[in-house]
Amino acid sequence: MLEIKELNVSYNGTQVLKNVNLKLEKGQFLSIIGESGAGKTTLGLSIMGLVEGSCSGAMLFNGRDLLSMCEDERRRLRGSKLAMVFQNVENTLHPLYTIREQIMEAVLVHGADDKRKALAKVSEILALVKIDGDRAARYPHQLSGGERQRALIAMALVNDPEVLILDEPTASLDAFTKNEIIQLLNEIAGDKVTLLITHDLAVAAQLSNQMAVLYGGRIIETGPSEKLLANPRHPYTRGLLRSYPGMDTTKDLQGIPGKMAHNVTGCPFHPRCTQRINICAQEAPELVDNGRGMIACHRGGIIPLLEVKKLSKTFGYYKAVDDVQLTLYEGETLALVGESGSGKTTLAKTVLGLLRADAGAIFYELEKVSAGDAKFRRQVQMIFQNPRESISHRMNVFQAVKEPLDIHRLGSEEEKLALVREALEDVELPSDDNFLNKYPHHLSGGENQRVSIARALVMKPRVLVADEPTSALDASVQAKIIKLLLNLQERKGLAILLITHDLALARKASDRIAVMLAGRIVEEGPTGRVLAVPRHTFTKSLLQNSRVGQLCPG
Repeated sequence: MLEIKELNVSYNGTQVLKNVNLKLEKGQFLSIIGESGAGKTTLGLSIMGLVEGSCSGAMLFNGRDLLSMCEDERRRLRGSKLAMVFQNVENTLHPLYTIREQIMEAVLVHGADDKRKALAKVSEILALVKIDGDRAARYPHQLSGGERQRALIAMALVNDPEVLILDEPTASLDAFTKNEIIQLLNEIAGDKVTLLITHDLAVAAQLSNQMAVLYGGRIIETGPSEKLLANPRHPYTRGLLRSYPGMDTTKDLQGIPGKMAHNVTGCPFHPRCTQRINICAQEAPELVDNGRGMIACHRGGIIPLLEVKKLSKTFGYYKAVDDVQLTLYEGETLALVGESGSGKTTLAKTVLGLLRADAGAIFYELEKVSAGDAKFRRQVQMIFQNPRESISHRMNVFQAVKEPLDIHRLGSEEEKLALVREALEDVELPSDDNFLNKYPHHLSGGENQRVSIARALVMKPRVLVADEPTSALDASVQAKIIKLLLNLQERKGLAILLITHDLALARKASDRIAVMLAGRIVEEGPTGRVLAVPRHTFTKSLLQNSRVGQLCPG
C-alpha cells in the first residue's frame, strides 16, 4: 500500500534522511524508533507532503508516486487517505473552536455537503475515541491532556484514512492516560497502514508488530518488534535499550557515548561505535537480511568476542568443568553464577590458559585460540578475586600496573609510563608520582582493587574476566567498583565475564546470566528473564536462598 524508495530529505544543505527504504502493507503497524534528531518526524511529514526541505526518491501510495503529484492532488489525499496525529497538541488544535467544530471541519473540507451526515460521522468518531457530547462542545483548554490527544486521533480518523501516522501520541501523558491511548490505538489500527513515530520503547512494544531503527537519517535495523527488543543486533539498538528505563529492567542504565551527527562519512554510527573498523569510516553499510530482520553494519551486528565450545577440565577423577559452551559479545556483561565449588573460577582460568583444558576449544573473534596466542593473551585480561594476592607486596603501584607491559615487551619506558597513568585515570585513581610510588599496604581495599583493574586495563583489552571483583569490599566501595566497570564498558565496549555468587550483584551489572552447577551450565538467558522466570530447579533454589538476609525480604 505504501512503499518508500531511496528517500532523501535535506534542510539548508544538511541531509536529514538518507536513502530510506520501507514497504508497508495493509494491516501493518510499524514503529520508527531512535534518538531525537534522527529524522523520525521528518519521515512522517515527508509522507504527508508537509516537509519544508527538498525531497528526492519515490513514495508510492497504491502505486502512485506522492512526490510527483501536484500540490492539489496531495491536498486531496492529506486528511482523507493519509492522516497524521501531530506531536504538539497545543499547536495543532485551534483555541477558538470547539472540539466538535474542528473535527467537523476535517469532514467538510474533504467534500461532505450534507451537514447532518457530517455531524453523524463526527458523533460516531467521537464515540469511538470515548469523548462524550458535553466534552466535545468544549474548547481545547477546557480538556485534559488525554482528551486533547483523543480529539487529535478523532480528527485524523474521521475520514477513515488508509495510512495513519502517529507522531509521539503518548508523549507527556501520565501512565493511566498513556495506557488508555494505547488501548484506543490498538482498537482503531485495524487494516490500516499505521506508522508510529516514538522514542518510547514500551509504547512501541505494545503497539507495533514491526520496528525500524533510525539513526542519523538512515534505517540501520528492522525486524519483528518482539525479536528486535529481546535480541537487538545493532550496537546502536542495544544502546537505546540500555538507556531506556523499563519496569523489567535489571541492569543499571547505560548511555551511548558521544552525540549523533548527520554530516558523517561512512556508517552514521561509527563515531560512537566501540566495535568500529576502518571501513566503517569510509563506506555506509547496506541494509541486508540477517535472518531475523535487516541490519546495516559492516560487522554484521554485535560481534561475538569470546566463544567457549565444549570445554572440559578434570582434576584426577573430579570433573571441575564439564562440556561448557558460552558466548560473550562485544560490550556486554555475562554473569557466571553458582555456589562455591561449582567450577566458575576453574572455567575462567582454563579460558585464560592458566589451566590446560582436557577437551574443547576457545575462539576469539571467530578464530580458534592456540596455546601461547599472544594476541589473545593481550586482549583478554583477568581481575583476580583478591588483589593482595595477585599483586606482589614488593611492587609499588607503577611496577604492578606496568608489569603486563614488561611481560609482553610493549612500548618504551616513556610509553609505558604514559599507559600506566592513563590506566590509573581510567579507574579514577591519582596518576602522580607520589601515588605511583605507593605499595599495596599503603592503600585501602578499594584502592587496591582499582589498581588491580588498572593492571588489567593497561593492555587495552577487549575482554575482562572479573572473578568476584567486589567480594572483599564494603557495600559503598563495591558499588563504586561495579559502576566503574560499567562506565568503562560503556566508553570502551569492554566485554565482561563477571564471576559471582551474588545474584543481586549479577542482576544490577549483567545483560545475561549463566548458572553453573557441578561444572556444567544448567541455565542461560537474559538476566531479567532468568531471574523473573527461572526454569532450572537449581536456579530457583539460588534465588530463594539469595532472598535470605535481604533488607526487605518480603
